[in-house]
Amino acid sequence: MQKPTIKPTNPKFSCGPCAKRPGWSTAVLDDAWLGRSHRAAGGKAKLKEVIDRHVELLGIPDDYRCAIVPASDTGAVEIAMWNLLGARGVDMLGWESFGLDWCKDVSDQLKLDDVNYHKAEYGHLPDLSKVDTDRDVVFTWNGTTSGVKVPNADWIKEDRQGLTICDATSAVFAYDLPWNKLDVVTWSWQKVLGSEAAHGMLVLSPRAAERLQTFTPDRPLPKIFRLTKGNKLIEGAFQGATLNTPSMIATEDCLDALKWVESIGGLQTTIKRSDDNLKAVSDWVDKTDWIEFLAEDKTTISSTSICLKITDPWFNEKSDDDRMAFVKKMVKLLEAEDAGYDIASYRAAPAGIRIWGGATVEPSDTEKLMPWLDWAFVEAKAQEQA
Repeated sequence: MQKPTIKPTNPKFSCGPCAKRPGWSTAVLDDAWLGRSHRAAGGKAKLKEVIDRHVELLGIPDDYRCAIVPASDTGAVEIAMWNLLGARGVDMLGWESFGLDWCKDVSDQLKLDDVNYHKAEYGHLPDLSKVDTDRDVVFTWNGTTSGVKVPNADWIKEDRQGLTICDATSAVFAYDLPWNKLDVVTWSWQKVLGSEAAHGMLVLSPRAAERLQTFTPDRPLPKIFRLTKGNKLIEGAFQGATLNTPSMIATEDCLDALKWVESIGGLQTTIKRSDDNLKAVSDWVDKTDWIEFLAEDKTTISSTSICLKITDPWFNEKSDDDRMAFVKKMVKLLEAEDAGYDIASYRAAPAGIRIWGGATVEPSDTEKLMPWLDWAFVEAKAQEQA
């Protein structure tokens, strides 16, 4: 097969940290609040601006609370689980590595007694009709490592008794989330915003805030997990007084990303850009005989972490290790040509391809990547068969 000649302008398709927004440069950091306390007025103002811009752009309800927390999305999910779980039974959903990690935390670390586990293999969702939202529920909106999302929130009751805790790190700014169905939502700056890692966002509904103030878990909470003092919310956490020292360079970069989102038209534009990236991949998959989406149900295909499986019979006769080695060979070929970086599937997922389709990726670049995937597959296969 002839090697393509047109390459993506930006060949960065990593699923985290993700591509910076178009036109980004280090000059956007020139006004960062450096060498000063983050608790000084100027530092707190920057942090509060990050919160306020998120709330406005995402349409988070006025009576919800939003905080910046340590340790990226992982830290935000852990803070929610360690503070809130145990007041009632909980349904845990896992269909990819991160959701399965939260299941493992509940069983091995929190050691809760009344737990229902709803699990599915990569490419599938659990049966959502069996989830009881009168119990607490922990789930990922978009499985970053499987490319499988929940298609909607119809399975969550309006008058639920439990709290819904949603890890939405690969969904925020790519989907129009139904906030009225979600009591806790977490994400990080490094995904659809393409900003820097290390900090997470935690949103609480009024019901979740009430739980925090009326339920005392029977476990010790590390300092960076504590959102209450004397059974009252630590209000400063929701006003820019972070639980630990944040990076003000990362904060400035996040502000730049949020301003970019606003400049291009806001949430609906970022959703469309992500949808356009998925369409570029979908159009190619439809006409390509060696590849399919990992998601079995089309309504569950992610528009951000776009995961693909190789269906060529020759490939599927290989062992798991040999399949992964083959994918790594494809990846090396693409990287050597500066045509596409970091597109191998997640290490715990089935061997295949994973392409980030968030808003910071230009759909035209995704289109340009597709012929290179054909070339890399044919070239790697020829090398193995030689």
